[in-house]
Amino acid sequence: MIFNFKIRSTENDKFRRDIQIDPDATFLELKNAICDSVGYDKGQLCSFFICDDSWERREEIAFADLGFDEGMDDLYLMEDTIIRDFVDEGQRLLFVFDYMTDRAFRIKMDECITGTTLHDPVCVFAQGVPPKQSMELEDFDDKQKTKKGDISLIDDIDEEFYGSDAYNEDEFDPEGFSEDLSDDYVD
Repeated sequence: MIFNFKIRSTENDKFRRDIQIDPDATFLELKNAICDSVGYDKGQLCSFFICDDSWERREEIAFADLGFDEGMDDLYLMEDTIIRDFVDEGQRLLFVFDYMTDRAFRIKMDECITGTTLHDPVCVFAQGVPPKQSMELEDFDDKQKTKKGDISLIDDIDEEFYGSDAYNEDEFDPEGFSEDLSDDYVD
């Protein structure tokens, strides 16, 4: 059996890769096949996210354990996680290849090919130029401004950001405040 994954980029409509892989392969093998197909450095931090039909992120399958997930019951690492355990036909995934800007490929397991096997994953279709693997935050912000008008993701933070610093004594009722708290206080 072979899984066929279609890979798209939100940054370039003409970009597409199709990767075929054995369902018993690991997510690390899938990541390496994707990186090989687009010329990315395989040592960079990245993650797969299992998504619902609306591309909302569910489980994360990480390249490395960075220790940020303390208290989390399930930590899935690419090298230990088998594709078939998380993926069926039609499953959607995100492959976040640039952590700084949260840029990702959208992936869909498009087809399950029965009656044949693959030893190593292979890119069976390549079209278009992939986006750069990493991008400076300022460059990403400029690109987003161009895409969405003049909306900046990295605006200068000024006093307006934190709200008004003007104090209006009429808006503060210390007696009402203490009464509200006394109802909730338990010895």
